[in-house]
Amino acid sequence: MVTPVAEREAVAHLLADHGMSERRACRVLGCCRMTARYQTVRVDDVVLREGMKAMAHKRRRFGYRRLHVLLRRFRTLTVVDNCTRECLALVADTSLSGVRVARELAAIIERRGKPMMIISDNGTEFTSNAILAFADKRKVDWHYIAPGKPTQNAFIESFNGRLRDKLLNETLFPSLAHARATLADWRDDYNVDRPHSSIGWQTPNEYAATFALQRGLTLRPMTSSAPAPVAQPAHLGKTEHRSLAQVG
Repeated sequence: MVTPVAEREAVAHLLADHGMSERRACRVLGCCRMTARYQTVRVDDVVLREGMKAMAHKRRRFGYRRLHVLLRRFRTLTVVDNCTRECLALVADTSLSGVRVARELAAIIERRGKPMMIISDNGTEFTSNAILAFADKRKVDWHYIAPGKPTQNAFIESFNGRLRDKLLNETLFPSLAHARATLADWRDDYNVDRPHSSIGWQTPNEYAATFALQRGLTLRPMTSSAPAPVAQPAHLGKTEHRSLAQVG
């Protein structure tokens, strides 16, 4: 017996088949009673285990360390314009701090103008001091949904579900760089080519263009390198019809 699992199995055998007490079985086997009584608290990640089995079957010469690298997950910051349904950002990284989120939102505001309100859940990256300072400095109203009420953030939850179903759950990302490139391509397709039922089967880019025509603005195509504005710049001196932005 060279492992704790083997020791526990041996103790269980003596208890069941020979009627020994736990104390005597542990003394006979030289096993610590704490080891015999230990119960694992490890979470049984069925999805991860099945994913490793499927990949091991496909790549038979890979060890568990290499398989773990291929299956390592990452986090994604998603930002959606409630009005036009445009995806304003898809930021993938191994971690997303409040400072990083504030920096990404500041970049969006510089490109598109300030939204009327930003809506988010109560994740630590959104409730950090960095975000509070960002909202105060930019004079942006920030609304937190009630804890455990994702329906109050319905647009971003629907978008995140679509992103998982259509891309994340269907794609194996060999590296973070590959994930970022794939997400950028998917975002361009979502904004430029994919019709949306809630906006009259227009693409988000086409729907955003109708607002630009009403305001007399020239709207550039919605791509990763040339995003469309959420609202007209304040210096034009016209009434602003600002949108809501949601992050998740």
